[in-house]
Amino acid sequence: MTDATNPAEPRIAMVTVDCADPRAEAAFWSGLLGWQVAAEEDEYAMLIGPSNALGFGRVDSYQPPAWPNEHGSKQFHFDLACDDIAATEARCLKLGATVADPQGGDGWRVLLDPAGHPFCLTDAANWG
Repeated sequence: MTDATNPAEPRIAMVTVDCADPRAEAAFWSGLLGWQVAAEEDEYAMLIGPSNALGFGRVDSYQPPAWPNEHGSKQFHFDLACDDIAATEARCLKLGATVADPQGGDGWRVLLDPAGHPFCLTDAANWG
C-alpha cells in the first residue's frame, strides 16, 4: 500500500550472483533458462528474463559455497528498482538499514540490511 508519505514500493529488479567467471555463468544460465544476455564483460554479465534480471558479478579469489554450507556465506544480493531512490533510502534507514561504505557506481545506492546483507537501490526507469 502506498500513500503520499510512502513512495511506491520498490520491486526486485535483479538478483546478482557472485562468481569467478561472469561470461561462463551467463552462457550457462542463458542456455538453461532461454533468457537473453543483455550485458557481458569480464567483470559482470546480465540476463534479461520475463519479469526481472539475473546478474553475475566477478569476485576476486571467488570460492563457491560448500553444500551443505554451515557458515551461510553470502553469494548474491538484491537490486531493488525504486521510483524515488532518495525517498526509498530514507525509508530503508528508518527501518534499520545502514549505508554501505564504499558505495557502488553512479545511479546505485548500496545499503546493508539489519543483519548486514548488502542490497542496491536503483532507478526503476532503468528497468522498464
